[in-house]
Amino acid sequence: MQEWPIGVFASIDAGLGVHLDVAQELNIPSVQLHAPHGDSRNPENAKAFLAKCADAGITVTAVFGGFDGESYADIPTTVKTVGLVPEETRAARVQEMKEISDFARLLGCATVALHIGFVPQDKNSESYKGLIDCTRDLLDHIADNDQQLNLETGQETADHLLDFISEVERDNLFINFDPANMILYGTGDPIEALKKVGKYVRSIHCKDGKWAPEGERGKSWGTEVPLGEGDVGIETYLRTLQEIGYKGPLTIEREIPQDPVKQKADVGQAVSLLEELRTKVLGK
Repeated sequence: MQEWPIGVFASIDAGLGVHLDVAQELNIPSVQLHAPHGDSRNPENAKAFLAKCADAGITVTAVFGGFDGESYADIPTTVKTVGLVPEETRAARVQEMKEISDFARLLGCATVALHIGFVPQDKNSESYKGLIDCTRDLLDHIADNDQQLNLETGQETADHLLDFISEVERDNLFINFDPANMILYGTGDPIEALKKVGKYVRSIHCKDGKWAPEGERGKSWGTEVPLGEGDVGIETYLRTLQEIGYKGPLTIEREIPQDPVKQKADVGQAVSLLEELRTKVLGK
């Protein structure tokens, strides 16, 4: 496979991603897939989706979990509702992630991923200890499927994320790096964060954003914008990916499913930008 093939975040029946036909029309060779709803995660649908991917020349590189009841309305709501951190939904969501792992195996995909949520700061809290235990349990199931789990960045600082990965003590836990999320959540400079966590980065998003106003970072959302129009610095991002030895897909994520026409246009623009910068940075 070509170094840094272009990818896009896609969906079958749910989520923020573009539909497969958009990836096909834009000649994008790989997708990260938002896992379909539970009743759709069956062998028949997996076989049918793989057939569509084969016809389109598309490879599934990761399957992302997401859960009913999650809300990104604002940062406090995200803290309360997203990922495996909320204790009242934790057990059910771990079970669902195991089922998503099983579905990913049907797709022949060795990577599952998710936002784990805002990892508690207090390492002595029961919530933190319980999160460590359930993450280990999930990772053991994923390992039985010969897979790895990639945690998407944004909700923790690089240092806090590294501490969590170290404490989980499993060798199939890695990172899906999203530079814009560091800006949107106000958790740190994305380039410096990437350098810190680089040895764990196994997949990435190409997404851009602008910081919230000074004093509001970490309290109010930054703003997602089309790739190349925000504060990430996409060329610097790619050069840093090269420095850490990342050779995998450059997966575009554009989170505006409510406007599919603009979403498709922005993804197309991102493809052109990444192809140009890939040639510039790699020299080929």
